[in-house]
Amino acid sequence: MIEEGKIAPDFTLPDQDGNKVKLSDLKGKYVILYFYPKDDTPGCTKEACNFRDSFPKFKNIDAVILGVSPDSVSSHKEFAEKYKLPFTLLADEDKKVVEKYGVWKEKNMYGKKYMGVERTTFVIDPDGKIKKIFPKVKVDNHHKEVLEALKD
Repeated sequence: MIEEGKIAPDFTLPDQDGNKVKLSDLKGKYVILYFYPKDDTPGCTKEACNFRDSFPKFKNIDAVILGVSPDSVSSHKEFAEKYKLPFTLLADEDKKVVEKYGVWKEKNMYGKKYMGVERTTFVIDPDGKIKKIFPKVKVDNHHKEVLEALKD
């Protein structure tokens, strides 16, 4: 069970350029680890663009933003290029990390049940501990909530 105050589970995933990114290599920085359902869909695009637009504020406090979805490396590359995203997107195609973080859940749309990513953000402190969890994220002002959590 992942809880605030516990060490964030480590993982290694490829980014939009195919480079391996290991969470534990980012110790010493704040990490915004946000899980989202799918590249280039309305809510996910809005969330990514909000993080993009407030990116300088995150960079000023030495925070790293990592977006994770089950999409492929090439899908992430297209998404990042299309919207000029200045942060890293990670491809979790085998869904091991979304399962490890407990965000791969049964969802229900128009009465149809299916498995998918529940939009969730984890703020990880420089010691690798989970400082804050935002479950079932609403995208509109989420980037502001995350910035506030970093100030606490």
